Amino acid sequence: MAEAVAQLQKGLDQLALLPDNPTRQQRELEFRSALAAVLMPVKGHAAPETGQAYARARELWEQVGSPSEFFRIPYGQSLYHAIRGELDLALRLNEDLLRLSHQRNDSGGLVLGHNASGRILMYAGRFASSRRHLEEVIALYDPVSHRSLIHQAGTHPRVGAQGCLGIVLFCRGFPDQALAQNSAAIAEARRLAHPPTLAVSLTLGTVLLSLVGKNAALDESADQLIAVATEQGFPLWRAWGKIYRGWVKVKKGDVAEGMSLLRTGSTAYRATGAEAWMTHNIALLAAACEMAGQVEEAVTLLDEALQIAGTTGERWREAELNRDKGQLLLRQGQSEAAEELYYRALSTSREQNAKLWELRVTMSLARLRRDQGRCTEARDLLAPVYGWFTEGFDTPDVKAAKVLLESL
Repeated sequence: MAEAVAQLQKGLDQLALLPDNPTRQQRELEFRSALAAVLMPVKGHAAPETGQAYARARELWEQVGSPSEFFRIPYGQSLYHAIRGELDLALRLNEDLLRLSHQRNDSGGLVLGHNASGRILMYAGRFASSRRHLEEVIALYDPVSHRSLIHQAGTHPRVGAQGCLGIVLFCRGFPDQALAQNSAAIAEARRLAHPPTLAVSLTLGTVLLSLVGKNAALDESADQLIAVATEQGFPLWRAWGKIYRGWVKVKKGDVAEGMSLLRTGSTAYRATGAEAWMTHNIALLAAACEMAGQVEEAVTLLDEALQIAGTTGERWREAELNRDKGQLLLRQGQSEAAEELYYRALSTSREQNAKLWELRVTMSLARLRRDQGRCTEARDLLAPVYGWFTEGFDTPDVKAAKVLLESL
């Protein structure tokens, strides 16, 4: 990939020597769009170099009449802004892409548009809308007519959609379906033998496995991600692997080393310009601080994550952040403040129709009520939420809910 960047830049240097006319503009458009797609893995999705390449490609694309065969340019530009945490701008760009694709009845543009929309809406915590877009990608994608999209967009759109869908399904309360989508995405990425696509599938897989609590599988996934990213020179994904290797160490009891990796990995990740996913990464570090007995620092970190959610609109983990903070305040004896945060988390989870987050915060509330001697109220809170679930009975969250409910 680094060699591809060098060759494309050489081509652009040669083009600069030619007269500025429509033929040169068309050729430069081809080079710029390819360069932008390759810079995503080489420099990072949110790196300044990536943004500059897409901005110039966008200028050229509009100059030559916004041809459909270059819909990958607005798609990539939307992804660039999304990873930078500029969700509103990313969503507007993507709405334009979907509108233009519909007007021209361009199925490739629709695949790209629905893919980007699904990811952005997932970040925003709009899980129902996100799911619709991601499932549309899977339904629309044709391996023959859309084969070139993997090279145009930089990664395989269906694999990325399946990885994001896994996270959405988990938050919605379907952990078994979530894990199935994740496994399918990674298997397809391996079959394709396309390193950026494999890195994306492993990255999304680490998020899901950390949420579900499958630590052995997470350990393996993080190691594989680091291996691919190191071999290929992908800085963003290498930093991501380091973060999740750190979380695995924390879960295994090596809290000090794990916290060090979480911090250095997050610093390297942000150095690429990335801000998306930081609410989750910071929450992992806060959990590690809590395990180390550093409760005040954990609270400070969660406040930082909540501030990011408010600034960027990345609200997919907002309910959990409030619940986590509530648990910490409860440890400090602030039961009223904790209860207020629990109800805030409950309201957010219901607004987002995020049943898994609702189950977690309802368990926290039920334990609080139990400890206050209000067991009947605790049971009445938890029973209907637990009763909603139709799968995931061997996952830690649902198993814990069953044990708590039976004890009540």
